[in-house]
Amino acid sequence: MGQEFDIAVKWVGYELHPETPPEGKLLESIGPGFDADRMIRGLRSAGAPYGVSFSKITVIANSRLALEAGEFARDRGRFGQAHDRLFRGYFLEGQNIGAKPVIIELLKEIGLDANELDDALGRGLYTPRLQEALASGRGYGITAVPTFIVNEKQTIVGAQPYAVFQRTLQEL
Repeated sequence: MGQEFDIAVKWVGYELHPETPPEGKLLESIGPGFDADRMIRGLRSAGAPYGVSFSKITVIANSRLALEAGEFARDRGRFGQAHDRLFRGYFLEGQNIGAKPVIIELLKEIGLDANELDDALGRGLYTPRLQEALASGRGYGITAVPTFIVNEKQTIVGAQPYAVFQRTLQEL
């Protein structure tokens, strides 16, 4: 019989590479020794047991606008849906979620108002939230996403098997 845990989860948008240009950059430009094909194979292998088939990613998107759009969706009670749709758009469909028109089209699909979203992104309405998240994340020493912070002290880095979360929670 499984153990029950009383936990609260809060997604926080963290811009891991704010230096990425607005138009994004080619994945192959990450640096010497980086093997993009190996990375994609790893993603596909990790996703296969869950029925997730990652597309061939060629561009590292600048995620700032997508993260701001997520905050827009949070204020309208649709954060989870927005996160899922942007994730699918980027990783499964190969869309550039750094491009405002792409973000708007994807989030229209979940019922968000395109004009309101365009206005909020244009005005940088959610930029302060991202700056706060960046400062907070740096305080925790975040160097990868996803990173899970448990009870303000333990971290789980990366997409880990369920057993890792279970073990961490049992140690509390």
